[in-house]
Amino acid sequence: MSRRSIIFAVVLVALVSCDRTRSSTGWDYMPDMYYSNAFESYTSNPNFEDNLTMRTPVEGTVPREMVPFAWEKTDEDRIAAGEAMVNPWESTEENLKKGNELYNIFCLSCHGSQGDGMGYLYTSERYPYPPASLVEDNVKALKDGEIYHSITVGYGIMGAHGGMIRPDDRWKIILHIRETLQK
Repeated sequence: MSRRSIIFAVVLVALVSCDRTRSSTGWDYMPDMYYSNAFESYTSNPNFEDNLTMRTPVEGTVPREMVPFAWEKTDEDRIAAGEAMVNPWESTEENLKKGNELYNIFCLSCHGSQGDGMGYLYTSERYPYPPASLVEDNVKALKDGEIYHSITVGYGIMGAHGGMIRPDDRWKIILHIRETLQK
């Protein structure tokens, strides 16, 4: 092989093997699948009569894993929730254990390990307002639905935890409060 042939072969291989991004082989098996024609949410879309990409959800549908809550953050709605809602979970060892785990994750830092409102955030003076004591008589007198309402949408200075704690888990936390802390 001549010297010119070797140089030509090296230059040819260098030109063919390089691309702009160095992250692609330069070959696409099915380019129509590789490069999709996705539409941005608020752009026009010729696939629909109204040319809108963003579609209105079907009436009556709910986003996945979103359970609508019928009550607002008012005292009247809290009392109504207390009347209408009953804890569907039985006080079994497994449910109490799960409720304890969830309480330790979501409630312990404010309400404390004894439920007396002496959680770390308050005792360390990182939070200036004392959280509610869950072992006081006024909380013991609340119905489970009222506590569920308070966890879901908040109460007083307590923020809503409905977006963080699944509905079934809220009931298990209530079981833990009733069976372990309030005894």
